[in-house]
Amino acid sequence: MPRGDGRLSHELDPHRPGPQDACGVFGVWAPGEEVAKLTYFGLYALQHRGQEAAGIAVSDGSGVVVYKDIGLVAQVFDEPTLASLRGHLAIGHARYSTTGDSTWENSQPTLQSTSAGTTIALAHNGNLVNTADLARRADELGMDRQGSTNDTGLVTMLLAGRPDLSVEAAAMEVLPTVEGAFSFVFMDENTLYAARDPHGVRPLMLGRLERGWVVASEQAALDIVGASVVREVEPGELIAIDEYGLRSQRFAAPDPKGCLFEYVYLARPDATISGRNVYSTRVEIGRRLAKEHPVEADLVIPSPESGTPAAIGYAEASGIPYGMGLVKNAYVGRTFIQPSQTIRQLGIRLKLNPLRDNVRGKRLVVVDDSIVRGNTQRAIVRMLREAGALEVHVRISSPPVKWPCFYGIDFATGAELLANGTDLEGIRRSIGADSLGYVSLEGLIAASEQPKNRLCRACFDGEYPIKLPAANLIGKHVLEGVGRRVGPEERTGDQPSAPTTELSRS
Repeated sequence: MPRGDGRLSHELDPHRPGPQDACGVFGVWAPGEEVAKLTYFGLYALQHRGQEAAGIAVSDGSGVVVYKDIGLVAQVFDEPTLASLRGHLAIGHARYSTTGDSTWENSQPTLQSTSAGTTIALAHNGNLVNTADLARRADELGMDRQGSTNDTGLVTMLLAGRPDLSVEAAAMEVLPTVEGAFSFVFMDENTLYAARDPHGVRPLMLGRLERGWVVASEQAALDIVGASVVREVEPGELIAIDEYGLRSQRFAAPDPKGCLFEYVYLARPDATISGRNVYSTRVEIGRRLAKEHPVEADLVIPSPESGTPAAIGYAEASGIPYGMGLVKNAYVGRTFIQPSQTIRQLGIRLKLNPLRDNVRGKRLVVVDDSIVRGNTQRAIVRMLREAGALEVHVRISSPPVKWPCFYGIDFATGAELLANGTDLEGIRRSIGADSLGYVSLEGLIAASEQPKNRLCRACFDGEYPIKLPAANLIGKHVLEGVGRRVGPEERTGDQPSAPTTELSRS
């Protein structure tokens, strides 16, 4: 979906969000180029993946400097700041927290010095499930964790904890011990590195500049800096880029389990994942949705903008005209102004408003990407009825989200997911729709054109491809009807490693 507005379509109360995106990472090795500005624009293209904090690390060969702060990319960086970040390689991060609070200390890239006099900066997209094991390993090596259990900070510390090895050699030792979802982009003074977990849960692309290389979460970040797409970073692959060129090693055998929700919601429509264009996938989901859940209606409208491609597909397959019924306020981005209770009660009207002349007296099909708590759909249905719609039929371009994600998406807890423990009729009554239909899991998988066994579908079917820890699980995530608690233990704290050179606005 063509976002970048800084918020997500699921939110009724902007301070009580629905599923939040995985983070966005970017890295560039390009001597002679303004690498900080390239990273800024790359992060700008990845803003939809994280809106809480942004950071850039650069090196000119003599040292690594990190600048990061809370806010959107354009709020954190300005021209003078970028001009001061000089070097020949850089990495960047746009954060949405899946572990740890939204604070400056938890923003990325993380930074860690080694006893050999080098510095490592690291940016992470994903979420690890064995943080406690990594913390114990750091303790065994005598590292001063300063109470840190943050997954990204621990990996950075472990990479820096072997002064007898090069960073590349240390990575080949550390990465096989890291469990969970990760697309890492990291660097020292002279080399850019990229690594992707053996399951390839989160995307990571490799691109070529005329005078350098780029790695990024999505193709849009390559496009915006003028890089041509080379390929995806393979699951279980470590890439190193320096003055000698590009090197690739396998630290683990690949066992692809790409996130299916990337096709539904997370990635931009212009992204390509595993050879499949995301926009085309979403249109095809809409076609299948129309065949699985037909209805007599006068107009198909999207919940902008996340439901737009699927709504186009639904209209195309059903023969019902496509049109706009809701107008989105393009400037409702992340705000630091807290709304009063009166304004908060207006909820979604801060973001959407009905086109009354288009919806009055009509039977509507409203297409959206997912239902999490149901707040947004409930408000939209009510708003459209107040605008004069005769009927409101809701169609969802993903199966019911019943299970929490532990691999980099901050879904609601199991107890808060509307579809967890509520049947289709109960959800329909809850949101007030005349009818409700979800695309089937089989239909969604078919639209992605990926083999079922190469996809992570855990939020839809509860089958987690990466084993979750059996011990030290917290009670935040309770899967209703299963009678067991699941959740990564790392949510108990989140402090970064001790920095060498980190800057922020005061």
